[in-house]
Amino acid sequence: QVQLVESGGGLVQPGGSLRLSCAASGSIFSINAMGWYRQAPEKERELVAVIRSGGSTNYRDSVKGRFTISKDNAKNTVYLQMNSLKPEDTAVYYCYTNADTVYSRGYPSNYWGQGTQVTVSS
Repeated sequence: QVQLVESGGGLVQPGGSLRLSCAASGSIFSINAMGWYRQAPEKERELVAVIRSGGSTNYRDSVKGRFTISKDNAKNTVYLQMNSLKPEDTAVYYCYTNADTVYSRGYPSNYWGQGTQVTVSS
């Protein structure tokens, strides 16, 4: 199995910055992608950003130019640098990875973190 541990959430004023981190551990054989989703109250979970094993990235339109996703392959860790935060960015942010384990090579699965709260408010 794969475990994901997130950190870095909190309360920040509009226009401020936060950096989320997510470290993957367990019986990892290879990581195909890591990324972040978020879910605001009474809303569906939505993709924020993803980074693939080759380094390509995708962002949802509302965060382009403000958020940057990056990864440290040696640490199996993904980061989300969030700048110019807005109240509408308030949500629980969930880390995910699509990975093969040593027991399921060629059959990747999605794994999720427990979520970290980001609140943007004055």
